[in-house]
Amino acid sequence: MNTNRLLAAVLVLQVLTVAGQWGGKPAYVNDARADIPDPGAQRAAQTEELKTLNGKMDRLISLLESGRVKVEVSNLDKNGKK
Repeated sequence: MNTNRLLAAVLVLQVLTVAGQWGGKPAYVNDARADIPDPGAQRAAQTEELKTLNGKMDRLISLLESGRVKVEVSNLDKNGKK
């Protein structure tokens, strides 16, 4: 007897779900919004940042190619190695 009641309850819930799908969106659900405020401005900002990054990389590459880089290791004693 309990199985029949449970089956009837599940059937009623499924019918309500299908009717809700066909009936359109309910008034209590808001639309999901994922708008980007200004994609053109964001793209321009990204372009400017890439130009800045390219300039920094050019300076770094020229420094490395010049051979004026000096590397000094100072934490060997902390690791126990000499």
